[in-house]
Parts: sequence; C-alpha cells; structure tokens
Amino acid sequence: MAPNGGIKGLVTIFGGPGFVGRHAVRALAKDKFRIRAGSRRPDLAGYLQPMGNVGQIQPVQANLRYPDSVRRAVDGAQVVINSVGVLAPSGAQSFEAVHAEGARAVARAAREAGAHKLIHISAIGASASSKAHYAKSKAEGEAAVLEEFPGAIILRPSIVFGPEDQFFNRFAAMARVSPLLPLIGGGATRFQPVFVGDVAEAIAAVAQGAGTPGQIYELGGPEVLSFRELLERTNEYAGRKRGFISLPFWLAKLQAALTWPLPNSLRPLTVDQVRLLQSDNVVSSGALEEGRTLAGLGVSPPRSIGAVVPSYLERFKAKGQYAHYRG
Repeated sequence: MAPNGGIKGLVTIFGGPGFVGRHAVRALAKDKFRIRAGSRRPDLAGYLQPMGNVGQIQPVQANLRYPDSVRRAVDGAQVVINSVGVLAPSGAQSFEAVHAEGARAVARAAREAGAHKLIHISAIGASASSKAHYAKSKAEGEAAVLEEFPGAIILRPSIVFGPEDQFFNRFAAMARVSPLLPLIGGGATRFQPVFVGDVAEAIAAVAQGAGTPGQIYELGGPEVLSFRELLERTNEYAGRKRGFISLPFWLAKLQAALTWPLPNSLRPLTVDQVRLLQSDNVVSSGALEEGRTLAGLGVSPPRSIGAVVPSYLERFKAKGQYAHYRG
C-alpha cells in the first residue's frame, strides 16, 4: 500500500486506446502503475506503450460483450477502470450491450477477481427517465455497477474536450465547408466542458485512494457555456466567421433521421444526440454542495477551453495551421 491508501500495482483499463482511456493510461503510467489496456483490437494500440517505461503498459484483447475476455483481462488487477463508451450505436456495439451489459460484466469480473477498486466512467445526464437512449443506458450501467460492486466510484464528466474530441473538431470541420452552423433548439442548452487531461488526473487520483466508495462524482470545467457560445468559440479558434441558423429540436431530429443511412463518422448528429441537447449538461448543485467534483478529488484548478482548444483547432484555419509563422 502506498501513502494515503493509494494502491500501486496492476491496473486494468477497458477502453484504454480510446479518447479518455489513452489520457488515463498516460496519467496512471506517470504514477508508476503497471497497466493492462483492454481493447477489441490490441494490435492497433501499440501507441500506448511509449507512454510508460519498457513493459509498463501492455495492450490486451478484451471485448465487453464477451465476459470470458473481461475476466482474463482483470485477473490479478488491484484496480479496474471501465472507460468504454459509444456516442452512437454501430452493429453489435449497441448502447445496451456496451453501457449496460458491458458495465455489469466488468463490475462482476472485478468483484470476482478480488480487485480493490473499480472506477466506472459514465456521463453527466445519465438518467433512467431520459428520453435519450445514450443517457438511459448510462444510468442502467451505473445501477448495474453498484449492484455488482457496491464500493465502485463513478465519474460523470460533462462534454470532454481535447485534441481528439468529437465536439470542437466536428463543428470546426463543419465550419470549414458550411456557411452556417446549426443552433439546435436555439442554442440555449448549457454545458460545462471538461478537459480530458483533468478527467485522466481524476481517474488516477481515485486509483491512488481519492474519493468515497459508492459515490458518483460529477466532473465539469471552470466555465458554463451555452451551445451558441461554444459554437462562437469554435468559430473564433478555427479562424472562421460563420453565421448561425436556429433549428427547433423537431427539425433537427428530422434532419438527423434523414442521415440515418450514412456512417456515424459522416453524420453531423444522430436523433439521440439531438435528444441529449434538450437538457443542460452541467454539474448539479447537489454534487457541488457535497464536494463530489474535480476539486473533491484533488484536481484543481481545472483547465479552461481557452487554454487548450485554440492549439488544436488552428489546423482548421483558412490559410493552414502554420500561417501565423509566415511573414
């Protein structure tokens, strides 16, 4: 045991090669954990290994839809982390299979393997009563995790931003080709974007002993911004001057439905994502009052959008990423 109850040993992280997962791997490696990074395609996760010392990080095959592979991946691990999630279903990777049944499989395997800690990454807005399948399945996953592993700690981030994010990059790409950006529902929905590096630090802190077992922590950045304000920031950082067109939710859903045959990578938004935009995505007053936040896990101050996003949206500028270096 390390000081303050932290555990230094083997960590298994499912979704290690993913957006949040890869940053968590880096933070855990910095804190001297040995890491198994579970992935459906470990042969494509070699880029994780240089984040640590030789032999410190090992990609392993694991698929949440196959419990035997999950059990093998957690064998001998002191800490288990589930950072697997999908923004839109694709084939067998449905919300139910990944967020609910997959979460249960990880929690059950962690308990049976005798893991000391389970960290489950969910999302602000998770609710059994939500009309969005994404949010509803996330709530089902949380319930399954706490049923199988009552001492698990659940982390609910707001929109996560960083170099590989699916928000600022997506709308900056849209601004490159479209004269107008869509203000869905008038653009009034509020968000509290959180930097992926801060989420990773929170994961590493919990792995070392921070947080109260069985609690849900809500992770948000230093600013609460409307959807319109986020698109205005996207315009600014990408060097664009695009106008806006207000789309009522019903029309946005119709347009999303018409793009259903396209691959998820080509669809601006899905119907389910439009449903998510109908609710604010910010840290709750209850979490703030009880200290179930980034600060409560020792991650403070959180990094702002303005300190991070401009550097990776620069590539979307009209004259190229390095135009400001030219005389």
